[in-house]
Amino acid sequence: MRKPKLSRILATLAAATLAALGAVAVNPAPASAAVRNVCYNISQAGPFANTAVQAAAIWNNYTNNINMAQCGSNLRITYTYGGGSYAQRTSLGNGRVVIDYYQAQQYSALRIMTHEIGHILGLPDNYNGNCAILMSGGSAGTSCTNPYPSSTEAARVDSLFGFAARSATPAQVFTGSWPAASTVGAQR
Repeated sequence: MRKPKLSRILATLAAATLAALGAVAVNPAPASAAVRNVCYNISQAGPFANTAVQAAAIWNNYTNNINMAQCGSNLRITYTYGGGSYAQRTSLGNGRVVIDYYQAQQYSALRIMTHEIGHILGLPDNYNGNCAILMSGGSAGTSCTNPYPSSTEAARVDSLFGFAARSATPAQVFTGSWPAASTVGAQR
């Protein structure tokens, strides 16, 4: 087992223990470790709860400096019927992701979720239409189902979560990553 994976497991256990005791673990990693917990909450994610867990696992597997775990509400994941999916980052690793139910019927729900979490982790949109680039969002079309960050995107997240760069990303709302869903015949 690689050392970052062991650190991630230990950080998850520590965060879960603190959560069970009623403490909120925002960044419980020791100063010598490079892993930061991003605690997310799926209690209002409805049909996208499992999708959020899968997206968190993807980010955990592709990065070394973060550990996404269900240990608090730094990142709240919800859903809506219409209006588009979006991310609202309040600071690096904190904010909320909203998944549009209708949009997730047209595009890959896992790709949308992983993309929107990417904004919370500090990545901007990159509307280049390339399906291999996660942050290209809906510009890659409805046939693109790739939910994985490129090595460049993963490296950027690791860089942002390095201890020297924690405050490098301001609060921001990311909308328009996905073309509007067709709601013809859809009930609201």
